[in-house]
Amino acid sequence: MNFSAAKIICTLACLGTVPAVLADTVVTNAPLAVPPFPEAGVSLLRITGALALVLGLFLGGVWFFKNWQRLALQRAHQPKLNILETRSLGARQAIFVIGYEQQRFLVATCPTGINLLSHLPEAEPAASAPVEKAAGPMPFAQALARVLKAK
Repeated sequence: MNFSAAKIICTLACLGTVPAVLADTVVTNAPLAVPPFPEAGVSLLRITGALALVLGLFLGGVWFFKNWQRLALQRAHQPKLNILETRSLGARQAIFVIGYEQQRFLVATCPTGINLLSHLPEAEPAASAPVEKAAGPMPFAQALARVLKAK
């Protein structure tokens, strides 16, 4: 018996309740009462609920793991490098207008590589894009002629 248990028994003895406390701890040979089993329906419901919770947590974790970068990018600022426009010239050739901050470049791709065709005039801060789109798409031949004249 440790010191704190002896202290509790001494305190109870002073109060006159020792016989009641010791009577509860008397060892008997009577069999222990077995608690009744819960109903099968309740047990099945608890197991199904626990399984649904575990599967929900697992699938939520998988979704979060796959999409955390997309969620982080939505909070971040807009990217500085964008492909503003693309035109296909053939099976494996294309021409791109690439924008980085306010700068714009005309770039061509082909099976042998990527070539810088021209530096385009700087874009105005977000005012020029809607104006150009509102006027309608310019035919590729006119756009290429305008870029070549600017050189």
